[in-house]
Amino acid sequence: MFALALLLWAGAVGRDAVDRWIDGTILPPLATFYSTEVLARDGTLLRAYTVDGGYWRLSVRGGSVDPGYVEMLIAYEDGRFRSHSGVDWQALARAAWQGLRSGRIVSGGSTLTMQVARLIEDGTTGAWAGKLRQIRVALALERRLDKDAILALYLDHAPFGGNLEGVRAASYAWFGKPPSRLTEAEAALLVAIPQAPESRRPDRHPEAAHAARDRVLARMVRDGVIDAEAAEAALTEPSPDRRRDFPILAAHLADRLRAEDPFAPVIRTTIDAALQARLEALAREAVAGGPDRLQAAIVVLDHRSGEMLASVGSAGYEDDARLGYVDMTRAIRSPGSTLKPLIYGLGFDRGLIHPETLIADRPTEFDGYRPQNFDGLFRGELRVRQALQLSLNVPAVSVAERVGVPHLMTALRRAGATPRLPEGSTPGLAVILGGLGLTLEDLARVHGMLADGGREVGLHVLAGAERGPRPQVLDRAAAWQVGDILTGTPRPPGLSGAEIAIKTGTSYGHRDAWAAGWDGDHVVAVWMGRADGTPVPGAFGADLAAPVLLAAFERLGRVAPLPAPPPETLIVATAELPPPLRRFGPGAAESGPVVDFPPDGAVIEGTGALLRVRDGTGPFVWLSNGRPVARTHRREVWVEDLGPGFAALAVIDADGRSARAEVELR
Repeated sequence: MFALALLLWAGAVGRDAVDRWIDGTILPPLATFYSTEVLARDGTLLRAYTVDGGYWRLSVRGGSVDPGYVEMLIAYEDGRFRSHSGVDWQALARAAWQGLRSGRIVSGGSTLTMQVARLIEDGTTGAWAGKLRQIRVALALERRLDKDAILALYLDHAPFGGNLEGVRAASYAWFGKPPSRLTEAEAALLVAIPQAPESRRPDRHPEAAHAARDRVLARMVRDGVIDAEAAEAALTEPSPDRRRDFPILAAHLADRLRAEDPFAPVIRTTIDAALQARLEALAREAVAGGPDRLQAAIVVLDHRSGEMLASVGSAGYEDDARLGYVDMTRAIRSPGSTLKPLIYGLGFDRGLIHPETLIADRPTEFDGYRPQNFDGLFRGELRVRQALQLSLNVPAVSVAERVGVPHLMTALRRAGATPRLPEGSTPGLAVILGGLGLTLEDLARVHGMLADGGREVGLHVLAGAERGPRPQVLDRAAAWQVGDILTGTPRPPGLSGAEIAIKTGTSYGHRDAWAAGWDGDHVVAVWMGRADGTPVPGAFGADLAAPVLLAAFERLGRVAPLPAPPPETLIVATAELPPPLRRFGPGAAESGPVVDFPPDGAVIEGTGALLRVRDGTGPFVWLSNGRPVARTHRREVWVEDLGPGFAALAVIDADGRSARAEVELR
């Protein structure tokens, strides 16, 4: 009796001592540094970056792992993983007995938890001291983590040859895909490699890797994990014999986002991975066979949501001969004529012109500045619609002079662009023909504003980002009129795309060829040229960039129709326009009309209002939201029905000069 009590007491003391030994274990840091991952909108990996030491280590928390692989792994490595406390004493005893009988290590007896202990400490495998340490750490891990967390550590740290750690990195490297859906043969290979990661590397020892895979498949049949028919099919599947490159889509954008948040483990974007891949292929096709060092860049955004869907910074990220590492979506270049739609939109918005207004294209001097058309020809008098479609310079500069260059610069900034001028210079009329610097993203923002009814598009690329306040840069009728005109832009021979509003541009000296366009859903902007800024002789936006833009819309799929005109849009022929809008003529801005009442920003009770103008030359035409509401020789008139709601009032005098005020009627 005494002996039994003594034995129980000794057992309790021993148990307490073992508990203290386990609880006193100092574990290595469990926080793991993972490769930064940049993901597409659907979770597809766009690009990943190595951790310190040059290792690829992708967290399993960043994506799912095939359950069939996990089942194989546990069955092959540690059949009692879910039930033991970190050490499988039965397996250890068997391994020890086999070692004693043969005088060498026959089987390790290590559980998955013990393997995790070795991996996170980078410890030894065979020495008894090392094994004892693994046992202690494994027992401590089981007390502090649940089984799924321990399994995740193994899946993240298991070695797969070279600088590959973890099953996700291995699956991309050996199969070119994430481990979410693996075949039986692929799963078996990933089970086999970590047992001898260097001697079973498929790229260096394909026969050994293949044989080890087949042994795993045989065991899985024996243990009932897979049936014989599945194994027979798996045995016929070839094993990889080379290592694949990790995905590298939207590389320039990924670099930028990582630089902005270098410690983010996962960066989720709005990029459409499949579209991005198609457009990167398009960019490569566009420069193939072209002039030496020709480059291309493409931006696609959804102007309804503001999400960037694709960003192609160059035709080849690793093409050093073309300076492919330079992100041409962010490079500052002269935009050529691509801003003309904005200046005409401002003219429509201010009641200065209408698409059917007649405007002169003839030699004109603007305070010493004499713009020429690209072909050196002048067309005489024609409609504003035709002047924009033909991208004529004199009419655009005439409108810019009347609108005012400061107003143009303000509109650019309100549209989300960041125009750049040479240090110390002030903007002049030449900015409308490309005399400033913009990026391709800037151009996409400006045309996105035009596409989205005149509102700033709120461009963003991070998933879940909220759009901030979006200012109304142009009224929606003016924006619609611009889009309606640009659907008639001449296309390159053999190309259609009649449903797409397009504007092209070519910078001075043929350094940059541009095209921007939109349909009811998307905006596409294309730049082509040389990254070093040297000229590309004979390069025009219409010939070089426009075909790429139309091909990009083809890769987007269905072209969404442009919206119907807003109700307030004035759609009439030239002869039916109010007289001041029939012809755009000269007039000094300082002597033009001024809205004397109501003042800009006024809130008016009721739906009618007194309208009063000073200065200018009668007769006067008053418009509300682009709709004529009064024509009078008097400077004061009562208009009965203007609202309710917000009204953009404009008054145009006999010389075509205008003024405006925005009011609210309640």
